[in-house]
Amino acid sequence: MAKSIIGLDIGSSSIKVISLKKSKRGYELLNFGIAPLPPQTIVDRALMNSGAVVDAIRRLIQSQMIKTKDCALSISGHSVIIKKISLPQMTKAELDNSIQWEAEQYIPFDINDVNVDVQILNPAGSEQGQMDVLLVAGKKDMVYDYVAVVSEAGLNPVVVDVDAFAVQNAFEINHSLPNNQTIALVNVGASVTNIVVISNGITSFTRDVTFGGNQFTEEIQKQLNLSHEEAEDLKLGGEPGVDADSVIPQEVERVIQEVSENLASEIRRSLEFFSATSQDGEIAKLYLCGGTAKISTLNKVLESRTGISVEVLDPFKNIRINESRFDVNFIRNVAPMAAVAVGLGLRRFDE
Repeated sequence: MAKSIIGLDIGSSSIKVISLKKSKRGYELLNFGIAPLPPQTIVDRALMNSGAVVDAIRRLIQSQMIKTKDCALSISGHSVIIKKISLPQMTKAELDNSIQWEAEQYIPFDINDVNVDVQILNPAGSEQGQMDVLLVAGKKDMVYDYVAVVSEAGLNPVVVDVDAFAVQNAFEINHSLPNNQTIALVNVGASVTNIVVISNGITSFTRDVTFGGNQFTEEIQKQLNLSHEEAEDLKLGGEPGVDADSVIPQEVERVIQEVSENLASEIRRSLEFFSATSQDGEIAKLYLCGGTAKISTLNKVLESRTGISVEVLDPFKNIRINESRFDVNFIRNVAPMAAVAVGLGLRRFDE
């Protein structure tokens, strides 16, 4: 039987931990917690203050009284390359033997500096004797840095995933993948936005954009002359504090609108690139997650800019939550930012 592990999402602004139990009735939430990180602890997915990350992980594991040591974590950003490539039909064993050489043609890093993984998307292949393969490469130094802090915190990292695939995992247990449709998943993290396009149930395109929720906070802070904490509260619709009493709500809205337009443009460009280079159909729906998904202005601007219907992804939709153990309102409130953690918590040790 597959051994359950905990999901550990080390984000730029917070760390999320989750453990799930699988039974005949589906999935049940056993543990879930969030610990904020000080600003600049992680910049562009690089660990600038490893000690703060280790401390936050330890606090989370203690506060949640988690006994399981095995965990899954994930990486994203410039150090991760994901490409869908077409290769001659071959067995998995043949592919494993030749992938280092094949990968060199598609990866802008020295092949000795990356860990490479591969997944065959259409095992039957095509009539032309070709098969589609998803190639994933992560820079070894980044993987090592993340594994090192998790190990130092007392956990045993057994799976290193990619944020985009974790979001896809979370989506798949909560929504049936439409076989004849193309959909987009957009996870707006604090510093990186992961974009995944799924066509006919298969990953068709992924891209990480270095733009996220931090831009909203930074622009509010800069343009309205506020502290980081005040700006963060106002971004998420909180009440202005003592220092922000003079802030006019319309000014906050103007800044949020401005940044939403810029982010929506980045996302639209990625989706237009996908459409221009793919034979798959038009994107029928866009599912938004990440902490920034709670900004309603962004949802409206995204719909307007892309012409695609937008829905906020609830990664707990099909997960049973014991109301006597959890504050359900809290879980629902933070749900959009839990997609990566849920996707990691779904992984199993024998995968």
